[in-house]
Amino acid sequence: MSRPIATLMLLICTMFWGFAFIAQKSAMDMMGPLTFAGVRYILGGLLILPLAIWEYRRKAPKLTAKHWMFILTMSCAFFFGSWLQQAGLRTTTATNGGFLTGLYVFFVPILVFVLFRTKPHPILYAAVPTALIGIYFLNGGGLDSFNSGDWTIVGSAVFWAVHVILLGHCARITGLPIFVSAVSFLFAGVIASGIALGTEAPSLQAISAGWVEIAYAAICSTAIGFTFQAIGQQHVPPANAAIILSAESLFAALGGALLLGERLPTVGYFGAALLFAAIILVEALPPLWNRRKAHIERTTN
Repeated sequence: MSRPIATLMLLICTMFWGFAFIAQKSAMDMMGPLTFAGVRYILGGLLILPLAIWEYRRKAPKLTAKHWMFILTMSCAFFFGSWLQQAGLRTTTATNGGFLTGLYVFFVPILVFVLFRTKPHPILYAAVPTALIGIYFLNGGGLDSFNSGDWTIVGSAVFWAVHVILLGHCARITGLPIFVSAVSFLFAGVIASGIALGTEAPSLQAISAGWVEIAYAAICSTAIGFTFQAIGQQHVPPANAAIILSAESLFAALGGALLLGERLPTVGYFGAALLFAAIILVEALPPLWNRRKAHIERTTN
């Protein structure tokens, strides 16, 4: 798969995630965060399970204990990131939630260096701050008073950063992006549902009342969005992918405008422009940089 196609897949999944932000917030009026997460991920996992089985049988991989260790660790990060984000949305504002979730843009290059001793491309030193400032202005250029929900979402951003790093790694070393996605969905769904049964007392009435939100999150955000992420991240470095995925904030703002009648403040358009600039920086400049470097090496030899 070419790099532009992989980038397009990541942008499509951010569109689904951005619009899902509204569904996630709305669902909290009817059920607990673990109940919502459990149902959406089990449904999402079951939806792509036939494709996952087909992929596994077609490639017949020899998965080692090391492979499964990475898959399990990635699935745990996926569960905790989703749980903490969903729980935080109960008490924080959409503005704060959108900005604070985007902090994984900052955490990813740091964790990549800590875990794999891989230094980020120099362009990221400009792109990461540009993306963070863009997300900040996109969400109004301010944060309401911090509360427990805000700190919970900051915690989720750390787990989302780990997920971004390990998902791409798992997809590359196994060659099974759909299978890996299905495992993580079902793992998170079963764990969330099990804990919800003991802490939230989920009911069919509540789940039925939120079926629209659950259906969108399960089909579009989970089955399609996260699977596209797994496929696309095989061909995009994690730090670059994090900046592309931060476009989720832009689509969340667009969803608020289309579905809730919300309007971006003037500074929000400036933030959207900065976010697009960051994406262009990480996707357009490195290839040009490499071609220029190769040209210089050829002319000097």
